[in-house]
Amino acid sequence: MPNVYDAIVIGAGHNGLTCACYLARAGLKVLVLEQYRTVGGMTVTEEETLPGFWSDIHASGYQLANLSPVPHELSLLDRYELIEPEIPFSHAFPQGDIISVHRDIEKTVGEIARYSLKDAERWRDLMNHFLAQKDAITAAMFSPPPSFPTVAADFAASSAGMEAYRFSMQSVRSWANQTLEAEATKTLFGSFATFLGASPDDAGGAELGWLFASVLQNAGNKLVKGGMHRVTLALAEHLQAHGGEIRTNALVEKILGDAKRATAVRLATGEEISVGEMVVSNVDPRHLVVDLLGAGMVEREIVDKMGHYEWGDSVFVMFVALESPINYKAGPAARQSAHVHLSEPSLDFFAQVYLQCRGGALPSAPMIVSWNDSAIDSSRAPAGKALMKFVVLSVPYVITDDATGTVSGRTWDEAREPYADYLIDLITGNYIPDLKAKILKRVAHSPVDISRRI
Repeated sequence: MPNVYDAIVIGAGHNGLTCACYLARAGLKVLVLEQYRTVGGMTVTEEETLPGFWSDIHASGYQLANLSPVPHELSLLDRYELIEPEIPFSHAFPQGDIISVHRDIEKTVGEIARYSLKDAERWRDLMNHFLAQKDAITAAMFSPPPSFPTVAADFAASSAGMEAYRFSMQSVRSWANQTLEAEATKTLFGSFATFLGASPDDAGGAELGWLFASVLQNAGNKLVKGGMHRVTLALAEHLQAHGGEIRTNALVEKILGDAKRATAVRLATGEEISVGEMVVSNVDPRHLVVDLLGAGMVEREIVDKMGHYEWGDSVFVMFVALESPINYKAGPAARQSAHVHLSEPSLDFFAQVYLQCRGGALPSAPMIVSWNDSAIDSSRAPAGKALMKFVVLSVPYVITDDATGTVSGRTWDEAREPYADYLIDLITGNYIPDLKAKILKRVAHSPVDISRRI
């Protein structure tokens, strides 16, 4: 083991690279190990369908990063260009209706007022509440989490604290029924909870939905010109400029050491690399504790508990190269949005999706997030062509049933293409009438495909 590093970071996703950059800036000798052929983790952009069509494989929008100090502290914005649509997001409904959230809050209020004057003014109040708390929210997001006793004491100190605690635990349905009156408006803001796998009746979904919608209203939903991979490439360049090293095609098989400290990592090739100060993990906690560390380095009780770690609901993704730009039934505002939520205007609709999904069934009408890749960034597709991505929320990881009545397969390798066919027909029939006819090539990623990749 000739090379000794102060720090080894496992995984070159944007979080791992960010950590590595700060360690290198602090003077440590840093090595990042990545099992894939390039840096980025799930923040990569590739020609997934056809040459010249550049798809963001997972991370798509530059959203919470708008609040982060990292891009400025690491001078990342000198290395990529941001595109800011005037409409951060919209929600389109099968009947052809739409609500668009604009950067200009007065335009957003006008959009909501078409469905409810009360809800329009309520959104203005909610945004003022967000702006009053924005600095505190941002500080909390980029600081170590406080201890549970500290949080509990803060909540219990006042009636406002107890109300904040209630909000942090409140479901989307409870909050939406308390706060809004139109089903379309409840759906517009409640849909963001599905991004983190929260059904309308799951605890904690309300705060997440409000936070995401507020950030996009306030800071925008930017896209990175050329794709999100530009962000992780910029991080890699910054790391290397500060003496850090990166190795791709380097799968870490084991962290070596004892109960006191890590001393090395072993790659799948058998190579061992020594480390002096720390090993930092950018992989999921179950894989870290159960597989990379194991009972020899972590208490058996912790290993056993992590072995029972449960994953949340899964996603299904379709990348679509198109002969020419499409037209939404809801009109031009949809195509001018960074992304569009496609669903029925009902929280009961979301509840049905999760009832089916969590019962192991392929949902008959899942919530779909439509990303207008080339409509916002023309560099992502050849001239005159178009590129889109559809993220389907949510689907089961293990299929035991089918609510569509069209898919017979019970493994994802069997069900992937029939389910994608069904979804394309659903989107074409309800939201984008010319979608199916314009498809040059479609590539679908099932939850199993995604897990194989990462």
